[in-house]
Amino acid sequence: MEYMNLNAAMKLLGINSYTTLKTYIAAGLPVIQVGKSKRISKTAIDKFMAEHQSSTIKGDK
Repeated sequence: MEYMNLNAAMKLLGINSYTTLKTYIAAGLPVIQVGKSKRISKTAIDKFMAEHQSSTIKGDK
């Protein structure tokens, strides 16, 4: 399993905002923390994105 730091996870997700990453984490994206080191697995990102896939965007008619 591949683990990455938060910056690498943000790059993989295509986001530039740490606030957006925190929103994903609050929505259930799992983070592994050992001491002060935080890591996210690529598998967890793939699963999280698949679980949150939608065919519509809120606000669209």
